[in-house]
Amino acid sequence: MERVPPDQGSSVPDGGPAETTLALDGREGCIARARRLTGDFLSRVRSREGLAVSARAMDLSQLVVSELVTNALRYAPGPVLLQLRIAGAAVEIIVWDSDPVLPVPRAPDPTRVGQHGLEIVRAVADEFHVAQETVGKRILARLALSEEP
Repeated sequence: MERVPPDQGSSVPDGGPAETTLALDGREGCIARARRLTGDFLSRVRSREGLAVSARAMDLSQLVVSELVTNALRYAPGPVLLQLRIAGAAVEIIVWDSDPVLPVPRAPDPTRVGQHGLEIVRAVADEFHVAQETVGKRILARLALSEEP
């Protein structure tokens, strides 16, 4: 896993949103590293930017990253990009992969073992979007940083 570019991860000079982007190669442990990076990123914006980040937002962001990155690595050939960025009072989790096939949510089925990742992400995200790109697709999940309505 390598950072792209390595110096991102704080607000831009004009006070714009904090963000970071990672290229994921599918090597052993990269999903755990993506989850850890998410926690580190949110901790950093809480301390550096003074943003309120609830424990719920921290936990759910790591869960969403885990589910989206797992799916991308499992079903798409080639690299995967993970981007985290702060947009107002929310964190946007964006995963790009090289497979142009858009995911189709399955009907809930409590007897099905596995393959509930997209259901989970859609249930916990405040917003969820999937878009085809020139190459592959981009999935965006947005979660509120605080528990305040």
